[in-house]
Amino acid sequence: MSAYLTIKWLHILSSVLLVGTGFGSAYYMFFANRSGSVAVQAEVARLVVRADWWFTTPTVVIQLASGLLLAHLGGWPLTTPWLLLSLLLFFFAGACWLPVVWLQIDMARMARQAADAGTALPPRYRQRQVWWERLGYPAFLAMLAVYYLMVAKPTFEF
Repeated sequence: MSAYLTIKWLHILSSVLLVGTGFGSAYYMFFANRSGSVAVQAEVARLVVRADWWFTTPTVVIQLASGLLLAHLGGWPLTTPWLLLSLLLFFFAGACWLPVVWLQIDMARMARQAADAGTALPPRYRQRQVWWERLGYPAFLAMLAVYYLMVAKPTFEF
């Protein structure tokens, strides 16, 4: 297999891991937060934070590095409209994701403290949950748009 195809394979594989982990984490966190069980919320939040460190963070780095390398090897200038829009959407998703990471860490801490103490979650948890969702939806939609742009490579002008 050529270097280009190896990098492309790694790029596709890491994109699946990135978006899949994000979607799976969001799915479980969303429903755990509606379960009414502080213990469930604490455990799921802990695992979501772990998944972000183990899977999401490395794949973000791999995505950017492999994507830029593929563009270079493929002869696509970064100003190519579909590529430029993809990069902007990728960075937009990242700008949403960074505060989500902090929110998840804080939510996991609050939930663990409440579960250990046998108390209800503080009102701050719900506030964090609302922002976690508000930032997560546009980030996920942006990544779906990036998938489309990577596959279709539409021709359009800005």
